[in-house]
Amino acid sequence: MNQKQMKKTFLPYALLALFIVSVLFLFNTLNQKVNVLTYDEFMKMANKGEITEIQITPKRNASIYEIRGESSDYDENESFYVRVPFSEDVMNKLLTVQKKYNFKLNTSPDPDSSKLLLFVMNVLPMILLIGAAFFFITRQMGNANKSMDFGKSRAKLNPDNNKVTFKDVAGLDEEKEEVQELIDFLREPKKFQRLGARIPKGVLLVGPPGTGKTLLAKAVAGEANVPFYFISGSDFVELFVGVGASRVRDMFKQAKHNAPCLIFIDEIDAVGRQRGSGIGGGHDEREQTLNQLLTEMDGFGANEGIIIIAATNRPDVLDPALLRPGRFDRQVTVNLPDKKGREEILAVHARNKIFEDGITLSNIAERTVGFSGADLENLLNESALLAVRRNKAAIGMEELDEAHDRVLMGPAKKSHKYTEHEKKVVAYHEAGHAVLGLRLSGANEVQKITIIPRGNAGGYNLMLPKEERYLSTKTELLETISGLLAGRVAEETIFGEITTGAHNDFEKATKIARSMVTEYGMSDLGPVQFEHQESSVFLGRDYNKSRNFSSQVAFEIDQEQRKIINECYDITKKIISENRDLLDLIANTLLEHETITKEQIAYLVEHGHMPKDEETEEDLVKPTTLSDLTLSELKDLAKEKGIKGYNKMKKEELVDALQEDDE
Repeated sequence: MNQKQMKKTFLPYALLALFIVSVLFLFNTLNQKVNVLTYDEFMKMANKGEITEIQITPKRNASIYEIRGESSDYDENESFYVRVPFSEDVMNKLLTVQKKYNFKLNTSPDPDSSKLLLFVMNVLPMILLIGAAFFFITRQMGNANKSMDFGKSRAKLNPDNNKVTFKDVAGLDEEKEEVQELIDFLREPKKFQRLGARIPKGVLLVGPPGTGKTLLAKAVAGEANVPFYFISGSDFVELFVGVGASRVRDMFKQAKHNAPCLIFIDEIDAVGRQRGSGIGGGHDEREQTLNQLLTEMDGFGANEGIIIIAATNRPDVLDPALLRPGRFDRQVTVNLPDKKGREEILAVHARNKIFEDGITLSNIAERTVGFSGADLENLLNESALLAVRRNKAAIGMEELDEAHDRVLMGPAKKSHKYTEHEKKVVAYHEAGHAVLGLRLSGANEVQKITIIPRGNAGGYNLMLPKEERYLSTKTELLETISGLLAGRVAEETIFGEITTGAHNDFEKATKIARSMVTEYGMSDLGPVQFEHQESSVFLGRDYNKSRNFSSQVAFEIDQEQRKIINECYDITKKIISENRDLLDLIANTLLEHETITKEQIAYLVEHGHMPKDEETEEDLVKPTTLSDLTLSELKDLAKEKGIKGYNKMKKEELVDALQEDDE
């Protein structure tokens, strides 16, 4: 606890203690009975010997003595008070009586001679009482103000020292071009107004989690150099109806005072879901908040200079009124980055990291297909943590491999021990996937195999597409299914028995087969879409599927799905039987080394054994020719060499064009 917190903690208690002391002092004073006597009454009492004690206080300014005392005839809390002339005769008479009856006589200095004592005795108690009363009153008023602030906006203003620019955003070239207009408008609005152009009032950033939607919004504000308010969709919704709408009004009121400015609403689906949906009607508070947001964005009032950027990964649940022109005019899809984008993202996050010689970001980008920007940042951070844990001066390939596996599957469970039979089953299971990846051109390529448990998996086989593509052919999908079924086929072929290890493979294979029949039109049922996801706002995505077919067609769909799986299973069985020697070779190597990489697999297939220690790294990988490169790598190379029309060329045409260019 710091000094400031200690003051806040103990100050109320100190004031309360002073208040109690002051009240007790005042109560004790009020409880005393004081008899005011004349000089003659006092002298009669003294001459009779009834006085037991007196206190004399001279008042020189008033030329009197103040005498306070007690009498033998008084009760316990009773005393007398008398004022006598300030003279020697009076004092001589008092001293004479005191010698005769021997009562206590005390004197005190004149209080008028000490201003501090006068203040302490007379003024300080009143100040303490007033201060304590003021403290408790202001405290109650503060609580009242807090309740009055309940409807205030929770939007926070981004500080100037936390600016993000487009230099910090990588792999989103097209997305940055889309939002560049917003920056130009905020910098120079007259240029747009001169031609009657209206800038979009709202931009909706849509994409999977971790792709950089929030970072892109921050960069827009940083580039435009305008105030940037940020808030989450859940900050609007409260228990009490009407609070969310009040916060929306207050947010736009603050924004108008700072226009031009940006408002960023993260996870807008928390407040922008479809109205009146779900079982039992809608959510009244959220719907009122959404109604107010719709009105503020495009209602009767004008919000000139205010641009709203919102982000969500569930655009399908948003209310249609929110997505119409005049509100969120533009949707910018922020997809997972391709190889070039991943390399740029890695370059941003690798600025302050030290790598060993020979490690290139392009190699890391090639092995991280499907990673988002957040995944890539986490990959480099995990590798740096591993390097520190191992007391290394730089991040090596071992740390990057381990970090890659951690991001995908979790940490390795090295303490988990297989029985010898289980270990052999897992080895043949993973080897079966590898064989299909090597023998089928459309199946995914094996990058790494390990039989060390990770997460819920007993083994791990990293298989990636040979090249990144947006479309998949029917042949490629069928070969992918065959690759997924290869683990179970290998178990059945070698041991004549099946295990539960292929449940995740079956899940993926069944999903692909079902989509081929019901969504892609890749079956004997023809080019008809039988099913499509109809996401319910409250019930979840998979609860309600639209079924526009009869029970007979449903039976035919099941037959077609089973037919695809069975045909792929037979093909896989045939390939495994024809390549039994390769299956045994990879499985036995896994049992010995537990983990083998893509380069080691390629060497193993060519030479029949793992590379020996004296063989150099160059011996592991064959010299790469143009034919060995993927289509995307050939296009990148053609772009560097300035070959025209390379985007429309096929792989063979690109190889010929590059060879001609070299000649």
